[in-house]
Amino acid sequence: MNALLGVIFHFLGGFSSGSFYLPYKKVKGWQWETFWLIGGVFSWIIVPPLAAFLTIPNFWAIIQNESSSILGLTFLFGALWGIGGFMYGLGVRYLGVALGSSIMLGLTMVIGSLVPSIYYEFSPESGKDNIGLMFSNTWGQFVLLGLLVCVVGIIISGKAGVMKDKELQTESVDPHGVQTKTEYKFGLGLTVAIISGVLSACFNFGLEAGKPMASVANEAWKLANPGQGEFLFQNNVTYIVVLWGGMASNLIGCLYLSFKNKSYTDYTKKNVPVLKNIIFCALAGTMWFLQFFFYGMGESKMGNGPSSWILHMAFIILIANLWGVIIKEWRGVSRKTISTIIVGMLVMFISILIVGYGNSLR
Repeated sequence: MNALLGVIFHFLGGFSSGSFYLPYKKVKGWQWETFWLIGGVFSWIIVPPLAAFLTIPNFWAIIQNESSSILGLTFLFGALWGIGGFMYGLGVRYLGVALGSSIMLGLTMVIGSLVPSIYYEFSPESGKDNIGLMFSNTWGQFVLLGLLVCVVGIIISGKAGVMKDKELQTESVDPHGVQTKTEYKFGLGLTVAIISGVLSACFNFGLEAGKPMASVANEAWKLANPGQGEFLFQNNVTYIVVLWGGMASNLIGCLYLSFKNKSYTDYTKKNVPVLKNIIFCALAGTMWFLQFFFYGMGESKMGNGPSSWILHMAFIILIANLWGVIIKEWRGVSRKTISTIIVGMLVMFISILIVGYGNSLR
């Protein structure tokens, strides 16, 4: 039952993350760095403390009482992840929702799931899954098989992207819904996507580093609610510190682009629906945070091992690819290319089933 609930929660998180970019397409008259920053105000600053306030009593006291070393390491991983997240937006811009998300989130999934388990192989810690344990148990072997199958799905999706690159018209609509020439840049987008994918895996490292804060929240809840299992919202306190780091790096990046492109004038442009733009940015930012809100719930049912991270990433990739087809991002390409991306999505869905089954065997 815990495994099933974990899969459902991770699906909701994946749906939120795979869909958050859509409201940005409704933003008019603002450049990318402008609406990314406004959306970030909600996803990094406003919504996380609100979620913690609603779910964890005295959450601020938990942060204040934590050691500076844990706070600093959690913040650092958040900052590195923030750089990856900042470049994620650029990767989507140059590769599109489907291909960009597949490459970046695929790398994030592999690195974020395997590196912690390898680390715990050499530095064992109670309650942490290590790579040796996974190889020696049936449930772990299924989880690793699911990871491998998902990588195959990502490769197939990448192949579809290359096919799309060859067939793409000169005139196209970029991921923001703007008519443009040569916005789709495979070489530049691929470079950005690789860097983003590697750094984005640091979010999971940040959760590991900030786990002591989540444990305090968890133990306090279990003391007040004996016999009811693990606290669904324990990670909400950790998110605040991780996202502070993400806010710092994204803020620097967005301000740099604002001055470089002189897009700071976007806020005072005439004939721009400022209020509507802010509303859509707020919606996108809130949806973006909800991926972690539901991830924390899924993790409480399945543990913060590789399986949680794999399921979370696989659902994001699957949903992002599905939206890419639905919003006609692949319009103008051949049936063979469409069939290829559909096969990629089906393979990733199979990987989700395999990982879910593996967790049910624990």
